[in-house]
Amino acid sequence: MLRRNERNLENIPVGALGIIALDGCKEMGKRVDDYIVKWRREDGPEYKNDIVFNGYERDTYLVNAKVPRFGSGEAKGILGESVRGRDLYLMVDVCNYSLTYSLTGHTNHMSPDDHYQNLKRVIAAVGGKGRRINVIMPFLYESRQHKRSSRESLDCALALQELVRMGVDNIITFDAHDPRVQNAIPLSGFETVRPTYQFIKGLLRHFKDLSIDSEHMMAISPDEGATERAIYLANVLNLDMGMFYKRRDYTRIVNGRNPIVAHEFLGSSVEGKDVIILDDMISSGDSILDVAKQLKQRKAKRIFAAATFGLFTNGMDKFDKAYEEGLFDAILTTNLIYQTEELLEKPYYISCDMSKYIALMIDTLNHDGSISSILDPNERIQNVLQKYRRGEEI
Repeated sequence: MLRRNERNLENIPVGALGIIALDGCKEMGKRVDDYIVKWRREDGPEYKNDIVFNGYERDTYLVNAKVPRFGSGEAKGILGESVRGRDLYLMVDVCNYSLTYSLTGHTNHMSPDDHYQNLKRVIAAVGGKGRRINVIMPFLYESRQHKRSSRESLDCALALQELVRMGVDNIITFDAHDPRVQNAIPLSGFETVRPTYQFIKGLLRHFKDLSIDSEHMMAISPDEGATERAIYLANVLNLDMGMFYKRRDYTRIVNGRNPIVAHEFLGSSVEGKDVIILDDMISSGDSILDVAKQLKQRKAKRIFAAATFGLFTNGMDKFDKAYEEGLFDAILTTNLIYQTEELLEKPYYISCDMSKYIALMIDTLNHDGSISSILDPNERIQNVLQKYRRGEEI
């Protein structure tokens, strides 16, 4: 992992750091805060008497923010402390459906719309008094509604423009469904980060007998949209790459989309090889399980599915059944969005922790430093591969 002390942190901080972890993102916010508190304790003393480093070393950088609701379901954002002159980082998980609120006596689960609205309420509560506002939104709100194919709304572009109009300077997201959506805000900071390094590390930690070369392993894209991810993984690991494309029935719409008729495969033989299927999200899981089934029919050896976001919208039953049938060996997703206890206990599930990575980005951006070295994981991937081949602990 890139060490904090290897970076150039000579720049004066943009402002005193403040992290606002919205409801649904509190656990991740606490982990990120713990890292930054620890790092700044280590190098804080040398800046103690310097006025430009005022507030540099603290017990916590988390800002007390709440979004209480009225009985009607309406809400308001409240800050429990002053944020004047602070460099603020707002963390929001729009996929956390576990939170509920009362709506005229009924229990309502929070939807992505509710979380996004809460984000805007907190920005409104800041009221322009912060030095800079940065939004860390791991799952980009409405990112699946990123292009028009008929008369329909462009929700993701609208949301990005709305945030920028509210004074947001930087938006950091992970594995945006289509990074080209940043064209909606061409003059503002927008970063989409891929957790390829964390996937590789998670896989190497759990499987000690992998042969990582083109003879024994392949990177697979489950559809044309994920091709770039698979190409990147294949290039950094020197593997071959294959892809599936979806044949859809455009005469019907089921659950808001055209149903998939079949997955067709393009690429060299997967026979006897371990394969890594890469995607941005596992939603219902039908696609990834169908692809795994097709790969097994083509005599693939072990199958690992890695996706940044594990939504598992239709529950875990079909995954349990597929695992028992030997269709796949492991599923890797990150802790960037809400994970159920049930998921974390599955024998085939590997959780990839992203909190240190986010802490590194916040710490560097607060120093107005370049994050390009953090965004490019190639060097770290090569280091971890060398350790793995030497049999060292990762």
